[in-house]
Amino acid sequence: MEYRLALIGFGNVGQGFTEILRDHGPRLLEQFGVRFRIVGVSDQLKGSVHDPAGLEPGELLDAVRLAGNFGGVQAVDRGWDGLEMARRSAADVVVELSYTDLETGEPATGHIRAALEAGKSVVTTNKGPIALHYAELSELAAERGLELGVEGTVMSGTPAVLNGMNLLRAAGIERVQGILNGTCNYILTRMEEGSTYEDALREAQENGYAEADPTGDVEGFDAAGKVVILANLLMGAPIGMEDVDRTGISALTPADIEAARDAGERWKLIGALEPRDGGVYASVRPERVPLSHPLASVSGATNAVTYSTELLGDVTLVGPGAGRLETGYAVLVDLLEIQRTAARRGA
Repeated sequence: MEYRLALIGFGNVGQGFTEILRDHGPRLLEQFGVRFRIVGVSDQLKGSVHDPAGLEPGELLDAVRLAGNFGGVQAVDRGWDGLEMARRSAADVVVELSYTDLETGEPATGHIRAALEAGKSVVTTNKGPIALHYAELSELAAERGLELGVEGTVMSGTPAVLNGMNLLRAAGIERVQGILNGTCNYILTRMEEGSTYEDALREAQENGYAEADPTGDVEGFDAAGKVVILANLLMGAPIGMEDVDRTGISALTPADIEAARDAGERWKLIGALEPRDGGVYASVRPERVPLSHPLASVSGATNAVTYSTELLGDVTLVGPGAGRLETGYAVLVDLLEIQRTAARRGA
């Protein structure tokens, strides 16, 4: 079986996924009986190329590495923006990897909507469209018998979403608690080791964990988006960003860290979902957790989520919450899930 892919966005995640196809394509064909062929790529900075016969992953990566753009790549069509690629490409699946906007969800939402309307399934690692418009987009996909893969929107390649939806949902998920932002977890870890908040943030920026403007991370917006996604997908709660009780970590002081240590506790930025008043209460806030808590030992930029279930008790997943290959792997996971779904349907 072969799936033709069109990538919208060719930054770290797009390149990481393309590296996976370049280096592991033969193994994937042998192991899963599926070939993923890139037929188009559109990127605001690097340009756009499309060829129904396929584009070589290595050639795309080399072009960007050497020239910073796709100028030297042979292609039938050029110059398509994201919407044109979504609508006109010869792809079966559009992989939407443009930048995240948690205020409007654009331009990614428009790309996803256009792809679904054109009869193409979609895989995205983009939090914005899923946190803000999941109900609309999932309904659009279902109406057309298409798939919408979103594994990479929460905890990168660590399979938090599909495990929750496919394997743990039947156990009765009653509560969710997670360390869903690696930048904040890194800062809190360094503060516990003796750094000030300002020094820890500067280190996070130097290490590439935090943006030049870290507001989305340190004030909890990024984690809130992930909480909204988990609420919609795992608990059937149609909440939005405005429904999350959100507090960031910027007000924490070394004295706060010391007080928690003296009490045998540790500060973590916790994104949580729990039943309340017939609905779901969603929050993101710094919390002191006992050292015996499964999330207390998660340090550095690592992410984790604990699902509290009726049948299994607490189940905790720990793994990377960001990264080039790690998030690229999330794309692969969703594509393989699309293949498995098609096989079950006899497609």
